[in-house]
Amino acid sequence: MSSIRVTTLPNGLRVATDTMPDVQSVSLGCWVGVGTRNEAASVNGVAHLVEHMLFKGTRRRSAFRISEEIENVGGQLNAYTTREQTAYYAKVLHEDAPLALDILSDMIQHSTLDAEELVRERTVVLQEIGQSADTPDDIIFDHFQSTAYPGQAIGRPVLGSAEIVGALPREALVDYIGGHYGAPGMVLSAAGRIEHDRMVDLAFKAFGDLPSGAPPKPESASYTGGDFREDRDLEQMHLVLGFDGVGVHDPDFYAHSVLSTLLGGGMSSRLFQEVREKRGLVYSIYTFTGGYHDGGLFGVYAGTGEDEVAELVPVVCDEIAKVGADVTEDEVARARAQLKAGTLMALESTMSRCEQLGQQILIYDRPVPVEEIVAKIDGVDRDAVVKAASRLRASRPTVAALGPIAKLESYDRIAERLA
Repeated sequence: MSSIRVTTLPNGLRVATDTMPDVQSVSLGCWVGVGTRNEAASVNGVAHLVEHMLFKGTRRRSAFRISEEIENVGGQLNAYTTREQTAYYAKVLHEDAPLALDILSDMIQHSTLDAEELVRERTVVLQEIGQSADTPDDIIFDHFQSTAYPGQAIGRPVLGSAEIVGALPREALVDYIGGHYGAPGMVLSAAGRIEHDRMVDLAFKAFGDLPSGAPPKPESASYTGGDFREDRDLEQMHLVLGFDGVGVHDPDFYAHSVLSTLLGGGMSSRLFQEVREKRGLVYSIYTFTGGYHDGGLFGVYAGTGEDEVAELVPVVCDEIAKVGADVTEDEVARARAQLKAGTLMALESTMSRCEQLGQQILIYDRPVPVEEIVAKIDGVDRDAVVKAASRLRASRPTVAALGPIAKLESYDRIAERLA
């Protein structure tokens, strides 16, 4: 019998629980199906600023009281914003779940968005933007995203720009919440020592007055690809080389995950072995995938010294080109095992199960049984990986480089190597 149950409240809020009777804690949170790609260009960064401001006081609680109440019971409270989701979550001992739910519902529905607090928090976010800009292995991914999706909401940075965020008025936050925080676009998820019917009763009392309007659909994503380079006085050049990937609904989604794992997902991966272990060209190199509702990205990150750039790029391109031709069944099996182990090990964490449940319902409109995920991973064979590699190389590459770039090959030469 499944430990997962889902109930939809009259206003459209979905309440999902994953009962784990042998633990002492509960992780619970509200997953909202909107993020950076739901913003207008003129208010880029508002979703992230809203996330910050919901911690700054409600009609019943000051900002300090929010922190004090959750920490009085030894709990944890946090949030994050991505391009398609915003999440507010807590972890507490099971007997304190009602308190955590009350705090979360109070923040989401009754934040005052105090003008003085907004002035201070805008400054905090501006510091965060500045810190990101000063962290090359962080900001390079914003450059990569904007180059892959130029002029589009999905290509804009989650934090926004200092110019826009520094001038965002309170009304922009109020309008964003009013237009995007409706019950049908939200999931209340909980995992741990929790009873479903009890959680539904608490949720009805706490969130029953949420508006029932659904958020507007974001603009469609259209991958373009291209070249970004910034010469900066750094010890290392930071490079992201990527391609048009696949979305979360694409039948090749798991094949691309297996390909990413065997190409650059661990110490036995091709890129780690060839680029770091055999040639010593980098300290860090890895691959990544990012899936959205209507598209995705596949990329390779590497950080290398100025003198190693000229050798690094041809080697990386060669490994990407070769993987579709000579990948072995043993490599595919090892990558599948890594993905399955990560999926199954996550079941031991209440927070992982809570987050996974909330995200699955937002994305697929249902919980996805772990047996189904494992079966899809097991269904990826060598032919599927070869197909995935071929599909990547058919797209126009995206190159983003930051640091001492003088010895980096031209975009056209890199594209030629990958053709």
